[in-house]
Parts: sequence; structure tokens; C-alpha cells
Amino acid sequence: MSSSEPVSSSPSPAPSSQRRTPLRDLFDRLRRRHIVPILLVLVVFLVLSAMLARFLSTENVERDDVLAALEAETSGNERELFSQLSGCHAIPRCVSDVELNTANLRRRGQVKIVSLTSATAYSLTGATGHTRVAWVVLGHLPVVQCATVKRTGSFLTGISVSLLVLSKPIPNEGNC
Repeated sequence: MSSSEPVSSSPSPAPSSQRRTPLRDLFDRLRRRHIVPILLVLVVFLVLSAMLARFLSTENVERDDVLAALEAETSGNERELFSQLSGCHAIPRCVSDVELNTANLRRRGQVKIVSLTSATAYSLTGATGHTRVAWVVLGHLPVVQCATVKRTGSFLTGISVSLLVLSKPIPNEGNC
């Protein structure tokens, strides 16, 4: 033996990529036995999450549609309000309400929805019902109106929302 080479009784350490640890052993066993079930559960979870998100976003669509109609109403823009209400031109009462509302409910400022109660909320299938909306423009008294809302579709295929009618103001404690 030469004195320049140290003598080692233990084998050289394995590279870090080949070292076995309890955690690495566990992941190896999980990968081999459970990769398909884990992926299947993950895919089902993602699909259900996407469906639930789409379903819950329908409530925001209804609120946004009602808000857009109220903003058209308070700006006095009949044309815009008619474009927000599906089929309103065919209903004489709806036409007269739009003309009356755009003339009498003109306000300057931002519309704030105070309360929105929908009879069609969280419907799993299509439905038609009344939505009671209380709104205010700062510096003015609150206004309460009813909107007739139609939802079409289903939980699985997606639900679309359309406003049919926006009523004249009702008493503040009134129901639709």
C-alpha cells in the first residue's frame, strides 16, 4: 500500500439520486399501486369543481343583468333598457313600464343594489320567477322593483339567464 492513498473500509456513498429514504420508498409504492385511482379521483374532482363553479356563477349573471337594466333605467336610456329585457316589445304593459321608469327614475350617480331576492335562485333546471331588487343611488331614496327572470338549461348543460320584465316601483316592504 502506498502512503499517498488513504484506506477506506466503507464503500463510497451512493449518489443522492439513488439514496433510498423512507419517504421515497412510500412514494414508489404509491406510484406503482395507486396511480390510476389517484388520477381518476383527481379528474372527477376537477370535473365536479368546474360544474359547481359554472352553476354558482349563474347567480352573478342574474345580478349583473339586473344591474345593467337598472343602470339603463336610471340613465333614461329606453333603447338600452329594451335591449336588456327579452321580448319586452311584445308586451304592452312592459313597454309602458319602461317608458314610465326611464322618465321617472332618472338619477345621477352609481346604482347600488341593496337587496336582491330571486325566486329562481339555485334552480337546477330552467325556471321562470320574480326577483325582488331594492336599489339606491346615493342622495336619493331607495327604490324597490320586481324583475321577471327566465332561466333555461340545466345543472349539467349550463344555465342561461334572461330578464323579461322590469316592473314599476313597488312599496319598499312590498313583495313581487
